Formats: sequence, C-alpha cells, structure tokens
Amino acid sequence: MPTDESLTLHPRTHPAAAAGRAAPSDPLRRWRMAGLILPIAFLALIEALVRAAILPAHLVPAPSSIFETLWQLGGERLGRHIGASTLRVLAGFGIGAAFALLAGAAMGLSRRLDALFDPAFQALRAIPSLAWVPILLLWMGIDEAPKIALVAIGAFFPVQLSVVAGIRGVDRKLLELGEVNRLSRRALFTRILLPASLPQIFTGLRTGLSLAWMFMVAAELIAATRGLGYLLSEGRETGRPDLVFGAILLLALLGKLSDSVLKALEARVLRWRDTASDQAVSGGVR
Repeated sequence: MPTDESLTLHPRTHPAAAAGRAAPSDPLRRWRMAGLILPIAFLALIEALVRAAILPAHLVPAPSSIFETLWQLGGERLGRHIGASTLRVLAGFGIGAAFALLAGAAMGLSRRLDALFDPAFQALRAIPSLAWVPILLLWMGIDEAPKIALVAIGAFFPVQLSVVAGIRGVDRKLLELGEVNRLSRRALFTRILLPASLPQIFTGLRTGLSLAWMFMVAAELIAATRGLGYLLSEGRETGRPDLVFGAILLLALLGKLSDSVLKALEARVLRWRDTASDQAVSGGVR
C-alpha cells in the first residue's frame, strides 16, 4: 500500500540532486531583454512619427509631451491618484477573490450547488461593468463603497470559474488513490484537490486582477474626485490627449507590476511542478 508520503503533490528533492541542478542559465534571457526593449522602441517610433508630422499631435501626443504632463502634475498629486486607484483595486480584488474562492470551492465539490448557482452566475457574469454603476450608486451612494464593490464584482467571476474548473479537472486517478488510502474528505481536499487545481486557480486570479483594474477605471470614470480613471475623464473633458495617454500608460505599468507580483507568487507556490514548459526551459528553447 502506498505511504502517506506518496500522496503528496510536493515532491522533496534531495539536497545533492538540487545542488547538481542549481541555477541553470536562462535560455530566454535575450528574449526577455527584447521584451523590455520593445515597448521603449515603440514609444521612440511614435515620438519620431509625431515629430515628423506623420501622426497628428492633437490626436496622438508625443511620448515626451506625455511624460512632461505627468511631471507637471507633481509627485504628490500624481501619487494621490495612483494611491487611490491602487487601494481600490487591492480592496476590491481581495474581497472579490475571497468570495470567489469560497463559492468556487463549494460549487466544485458539490454538483448540487453547481447546478443551483451556475445559471445565475453565468447570467450575472455577462452584465457589462458600466451597467452595474447606476445600481451601485443608487444603493451605496458616491463614496468608496460602490467603487470597491464594482471592482469586487469584476474580480469575482473569473476566479470563481477557474476554481470550479480546476477542481473538476483533477485527474480521477488521484482521487481514487486518496480513496484507496482512506483519506478523509478534508485531507482529500487539502492534499490532492487543492494542489492539483492551484495552477488553474492562479490563472483565474491573474485574470481577475486584470479585470479589477478595468472595473476600477469604469467606477472612477463615473463618480470620483481622484484616481487614474478620474484623470482619464478630466483629460477627455478638457481636450487633453496627453493627460489621457498619460493615465493609460500608468494603468498599463501598474497592471503589469501587479501581474508580475502575482506571477512571482505563483512560481513560488507551484515550484514543485514538473511541467513540459519547465523541461523546455531547462533544456533550451528555440
């Protein structure tokens, strides 16, 4: 009969073996560097096209004028806008993801609950973000509550869907192995179902985080006095494309940074995996 150690999905590597495989060179290093240089080269191209009057400056401002506009806003004022948007995303994403993990786990473990709630969730998921705004403003006023609630709604559905799909997608042989070893329902969930579904759950979390930024902009476009969505609205109303593009660049940068943090957490939590992509990287990629 297999021992308890054989049921874990976190195999331990012997120190000697780990030392023999320590820190291989990254075969994708040049491509990663090129990926960082590519957006800079794109901005340089836009700068050149605007300076050459090929692109109209009143529609596509030069990146230098965008950076100058952000500089003129001042670090303190710009920090307030960035801080307000970031706090709304973090609060809304945290609340939405927490409820999504609970609801997704319950629906993934119980087909009855899935049959009961899935039709309603699928219908609610199809509602556009702007359609929620008047309802939330009517129910919660114009303070922070409706903005955070809208972000939470945006983060909830992709995370919930990924949790259900992750649990349902666990290999049946792993479940049979747990039943043969008479694992309790709790041990079956914590030692088999949860680890096996974590890759898909992290994919849902990253998708939910990106949607959280989108829903945050929708909330701030309607009712806000600070935030990057407010800067977008101010730039549109005052006819300043440099301010609009500046806010868009900041949103892109913040979205990338937050996704990189979550991606690094995923790599740390799932470092026990031995997937085809890991093997390709360790063996060299063309």
